[in-house]
Amino acid sequence: MRLSVIVSTYNRPDALQAVLEGFCHQRACAHEWEVIVADDGSTGTTKHIVESFLPRLPDRLKHVWHEDQGFRLAEIRNRAALQATGEYLIFLDGDCIPLPDFIVQQASLAELGWVVAGNRVLLAQTFTDVYLRGQGKRIFAWAWFDWAAHRWNGSINNGLGWLRLPLLKWRKKRAQDWRLLRGCNIGVWKKDYIAVDGFDADFSGWGYEDSDFAVRLLRHGVKIKNGRFAIPVMHLWHRENDRSQSGENWVRFERSLQGTHVRAVAGVASLAKSACAQGDQHAQA
Repeated sequence: MRLSVIVSTYNRPDALQAVLEGFCHQRACAHEWEVIVADDGSTGTTKHIVESFLPRLPDRLKHVWHEDQGFRLAEIRNRAALQATGEYLIFLDGDCIPLPDFIVQQASLAELGWVVAGNRVLLAQTFTDVYLRGQGKRIFAWAWFDWAAHRWNGSINNGLGWLRLPLLKWRKKRAQDWRLLRGCNIGVWKKDYIAVDGFDADFSGWGYEDSDFAVRLLRHGVKIKNGRFAIPVMHLWHRENDRSQSGENWVRFERSLQGTHVRAVAGVASLAKSACAQGDQHAQA
């Protein structure tokens, strides 16, 4: 099996640097894997960060970019998925640092007919600022007592991020609960992703495109597996995103929730059609 990790980002190079650093310290894995930075129109600084990691992640790192036309997270994820060579896709936000066993654990949870819902550990603002300045012990080197100390002083909201439990039956107890899935940390088979046409770019701005994705996967017959105590990621603090369009997106999601459609209104197929049309125009010219 080959895994493709799709890391979405927009003009936060310091956070992206910390995330890519995490991928430089992954434990040996029996499976091949790659990282694709899905860039929602960042300036050249982000490109330079990606290029600086190419020697450390040889033949593993790609950069997919489109023009900045506002918050288009669903679309850039779909563009990156089209470039992915893996049979299994892992979606990760560009402010979520993977722990050293992230790839290994994702591979172990991958199961046909299931999508994996990962969780996150929240980092406090002060700790995030200090960490991004390069101060303090790196997260990939933490032992259990580092987790306990940071929980005690309020730097993180969960001191058990180091704990790994099999919980085979428990993981499948909420198999039909779309609320379990969050876009910051998802593992899904590419064939299932394509079957539902990926994320829906009809959701513009922040909010609910991941919930819509979960609902359509459930309609397709894919069940949801809980990834807690296996694949947590470290979420760097940031100011709340612009949620001015969240109301419109909620209305869209409610329509989706009450509907019956499986495929996205504006998904991967829309991008493929657009690319073909552009190719035809160039040929005619």
